Amino acid sequence: MIDRRRVLVAGGAALAGFGLGLKPANAEGVGSLRVASLRFGSLSWVLETIRIEGLAVKAGLQLAIVDLATNQAGPVALLSGDADVIVSDWPWALRQRGLGENLKFAPYSSALGAVMIPKDSGIAQLADLEGKKLGVAGSPIDKSWLLLRAYSRNTLGKDLYDIAEPVYGAPPLLTEELRTGRIDAILNFWTYAARLEGGGFKRLIGMDTVVKGLGVDPVPPLVGFIWREETEKKKGPAIAAFLDVVAKANAILAQSDAAWEHIRGLVKPEDDAEFAAIKAFYREGIPGPWTNADTRSAQKLTQVLKDAGAGAFIGDNTRFDAKLFHAAGS
Repeated sequence: MIDRRRVLVAGGAALAGFGLGLKPANAEGVGSLRVASLRFGSLSWVLETIRIEGLAVKAGLQLAIVDLATNQAGPVALLSGDADVIVSDWPWALRQRGLGENLKFAPYSSALGAVMIPKDSGIAQLADLEGKKLGVAGSPIDKSWLLLRAYSRNTLGKDLYDIAEPVYGAPPLLTEELRTGRIDAILNFWTYAARLEGGGFKRLIGMDTVVKGLGVDPVPPLVGFIWREETEKKKGPAIAAFLDVVAKANAILAQSDAAWEHIRGLVKPEDDAEFAAIKAFYREGIPGPWTNADTRSAQKLTQVLKDAGAGAFIGDNTRFDAKLFHAAGS
């Protein structure tokens, strides 16, 4: 069963939804779960696939989808108790765990952003960004930007902040600035990087290369499902079933182009080329189960982020806690 509901969370973040009116095959089943999702974000593609394939119904799982207006509304919904599960990154969850919120994390996507440039650009390597306008999706403390700056210091001996002209802004705005030639390159999130690649732009460098270049290998998935330990005590079977049906939906999306046609209205590509690029990026980012190697890499990446000046969002005094990470079967 999947339904949608309207919720208003503290801090003024509006969440909207609508009822789908479905009945579960087993009214008892494994229970219910409130999952927060951006209406047209990539999680909505998975949730729609779950609905179309009847995966939640088969699992006896009742899903209530809390539609978010913004990414920032997700953490608010979780911490205020309006959602049981959200999608966010584990550095945020690690900090919250250090502040007393006993959160858990399971990987959702290993897709990372990239520095994108026009296909006919004269920029061929990172050093060529010197003197160029570089769009940075987010803010000056965005973790990808801080990591890219650290990478440039290691490889070029220069900080991109000093040699390029960073322009901060929202991803769609900066994407349009690149398309119109008002900026020379852009560090953007994977969904926008995929749309640009589908439109003829190319990757100068991917964030996976950046992270590996900073000594973190394998690159651990950064984005995942986050929930409270208290919720797991009450709804453990529902959380386990949810992670299982997500894995099954991803297996379908990894193989079936027909399944993607069913969610094309949510993906909203400009054309077939953009649609193909989004599919390719998404499929590359489908993660496997969290491993001990991922935990070791996450610990290393935590220190790299702190050294890069990411204390503003990860917390300078935050201790790495391996208990954050949910392993398959645990």
